[in-house]
Amino acid sequence: MSQPTLAVVAAGAMGAAVARRFTTAGCTVLTILDGRSAATRARAAAAGMQDVSMRELVTRSQWVLSILPPSDALAFATSYRDARVASVRKGSTSPSRVAFADCNAVSPETVKQIAKLFTDSPIGFVDAGIIGGPPRDGYDPVFYASAEPEASDLLDEFVGLSKWGIKVSPLRGEGAGVGDASALKMSYAGISKGITGLCATMILAAHSSSPATAQALLHELHTSQPLILQRLARGIPDMLPKAYRWVGEMEEISAFVGDGEGQIHQGLARLYERIERSLKERENGAGGEDVDVLKSFVDDAKKVIEGSK
Repeated sequence: MSQPTLAVVAAGAMGAAVARRFTTAGCTVLTILDGRSAATRARAAAAGMQDVSMRELVTRSQWVLSILPPSDALAFATSYRDARVASVRKGSTSPSRVAFADCNAVSPETVKQIAKLFTDSPIGFVDAGIIGGPPRDGYDPVFYASAEPEASDLLDEFVGLSKWGIKVSPLRGEGAGVGDASALKMSYAGISKGITGLCATMILAAHSSSPATAQALLHELHTSQPLILQRLARGIPDMLPKAYRWVGEMEEISAFVGDGEGQIHQGLARLYERIERSLKERENGAGGEDVDVLKSFVDDAKKVIEGSK
């Protein structure tokens, strides 16, 4: 089988790292950089991605992998669907088999809404959820994927992308279909990113009482919950630059969980909004105390952890 031409949108940290895997394996990877920053353009170039128009993307790509902030997922899918359908109507040259994989952190209801866009269209659809960080040497995130039972051959084709550098795990069996890969992503992220948010919330609350309270919390965690302290010492620095993306993800998780308990993740969405505001204040030289508190707590935690070895 010859290397496919793929589209990866967008060229964020995850998208560019995934694209690099494909281009390293000899695949052609298209993307759209219109309106994107110089940093994003540089990241795309380093990954070997080709900047094209939507028109060219829909006529050349055999697979489209949508890897976007959750709030952008539906709009991009709609734009792609419309452009592809228009291209087919005009008789433009295009691959015989075209498919769209939504790889975003969205709720099952959102991904089902996206899937409906492709009903009765010349585009196959796969629901995919990425668990893990961007791929790097010696490490692969997992693309969990599901599709409707009648699209089992399409799911097999998506699994086949594994030979070009990504790790795909299909969800099959009784009841499996569109929405299940996203449900798995929501469940996992609700735990992993939820724990990080809960820890950050309580650190900030302790510090608002007094710096002494925050220090006492740190030492009590070290004594009675050392694994939690180690986790937040790693997880909070990793979270800070991603907080803006996690707002929408927490809201999607809240919708997935539903009324009542779903308010847990609505609260965490507000926490990540608060952290993102603090980051912007810090960059502008006016405020940023919340980020300073979290960074200081992590620095102290690392010293305590290292001193106990």
